Amino acid sequence: MKITHVISSIDSSRGGPSRSVTHLLSNIGEMYPSLDIALHTTKSQNPILQNFKIPNIHLSFYDNSYLGKLNGLEKQLANSKSDLFHGQAIWDLPVHQMSKTARKLNIPYIITPRGMLEPWSLQQKRFKKQLALKLYQYKDLRLAACLHATAPMEAESIRGLGLKNPIAVIPNGIPLEDFKIKDFSEILTSKKILFLSRIHPKKGIEILVEAWSQLPNEVIKDWSIDIIGNGEAAYIEKLQNSIAQKNLSNRIQIKAPLDGEAKIRAYQNAQLFVLPTYSENFGIVVAEALACGTPVITTKGTPWEDLETHQCGWWIEIGVAPLKAVLEKALSLSPKQLELMGKNGRQLMEQKYSMTAVAKQMYELYEWVLMKRERPTFVRLD
Repeated sequence: MKITHVISSIDSSRGGPSRSVTHLLSNIGEMYPSLDIALHTTKSQNPILQNFKIPNIHLSFYDNSYLGKLNGLEKQLANSKSDLFHGQAIWDLPVHQMSKTARKLNIPYIITPRGMLEPWSLQQKRFKKQLALKLYQYKDLRLAACLHATAPMEAESIRGLGLKNPIAVIPNGIPLEDFKIKDFSEILTSKKILFLSRIHPKKGIEILVEAWSQLPNEVIKDWSIDIIGNGEAAYIEKLQNSIAQKNLSNRIQIKAPLDGEAKIRAYQNAQLFVLPTYSENFGIVVAEALACGTPVITTKGTPWEDLETHQCGWWIEIGVAPLKAVLEKALSLSPKQLELMGKNGRQLMEQKYSMTAVAKQMYELYEWVLMKRERPTFVRLD
């Protein structure tokens, strides 16, 4: 079985999808060595990787045209002898090139929207997206053999647009071997809240800064916040000015992005992880923090109801007041209470979000689309 994936970019600046896709392919390729996998993407300055270590996965980079098409992609897809195409994310033209080629060759294809059909996302650059939907995007989605959502909430958003395709609900997976749980016996000298993600208005960082400014000094006196990530210089400067105006520069610091062991250590050194985002289809950083044993506060703009049901964090409404209230509560917890929540989070990751479990489901989805097995339980037709 040969599966060909297309994603517009795997550059480290593109956030979660770059990591999610490359992690998934690495694991599914290792688990199923007879599977032939190809990934096609754009040349970029700082890709997550230059090649896969597994021999049955092939990575190809392309120059792109001024419109964003990948030069030569359609020809390569046509000659690939693939059984199935899988497009990762939408709006950018490479997945449209894939969809059009698949229909021309009568090859089934799957599209993973990766949160880009969520209501908040659809309101950003609304005119361009409405035009794209009319010109090509809705057709590409409608004619896919299956759509892949990473959470039930995303599946509902897809249905809300009138798309009637089968939807596979498969979460993003975490390579748990890379994210070791923290050593709770280690005594940390500081109390740290961590935000680690793309620094972008979508992420609600201003909400965090404002909520922190409203907390009483006796609540936050031993605590500080690290905001770690990359983003546009003008937006980062705007955040820094806001922090300075609120006299919080000694308590909130914006730092350069981290990778590898340094990133994992940042998760482990934090007592709390906060993602006050407006919208996420999954939020891979939430899963990474939980895997490291750090309780999480995030919003109902994400699909993380598991935080409440598994007692490993807080799932709150979007806004300053809800975040302020939950921070005041969380900062009053004892180290033992935070440790218990952290261990609950790691257990959740092991049970539900391991990369092994996710890769197995994805392989089952491919077999079902190619009519080699019965419909899996995670594929919904309603």
